[in-house]
Amino acid sequence: MKELLYLKDAQLKQLIEKLFTSYRESFSDAKKTLDKYTIGIAHHKVLHLLSMYEGITISELLKKLKITKQSLNRVLKDLIKLDVIFFKKDQQDTRIKHVFLNDKGKKIFDEVFATQKKRIYNALLNSSSEQVLNFDSVLKKIING
Repeated sequence: MKELLYLKDAQLKQLIEKLFTSYRESFSDAKKTLDKYTIGIAHHKVLHLLSMYEGITISELLKKLKITKQSLNRVLKDLIKLDVIFFKKDQQDTRIKHVFLNDKGKKIFDEVFATQKKRIYNALLNSSSEQVLNFDSVLKKIING
């Protein structure tokens, strides 16, 4: 643990490589399922957020994804063609749209999640509770900068 107090560039590069590799591997598991529906990682990110935040607004999606309206519209159009999402107008402000997964969208997301869950679940299962808590804490700190 003491060596972490003096992280050198080489150690940080190795950590970044591990983050990259873990991202690549967990999403390569999902890619097989996504390919079956001819959608990609951008679509998966939207499906994931819709599964987490049922009825999220377009504006909230844009903030969470940190992408342009044009990029989001392309993905949403693809998901509409695939018939996996639907919209509801806000009751107070009809200019605001809420986005939901329909049953087919939930089914596709569940398939993708099942493949990713195996890898993550096994890694967590083979870790101590302290390692899991520390890992979660470190991830939050990376995310929040």
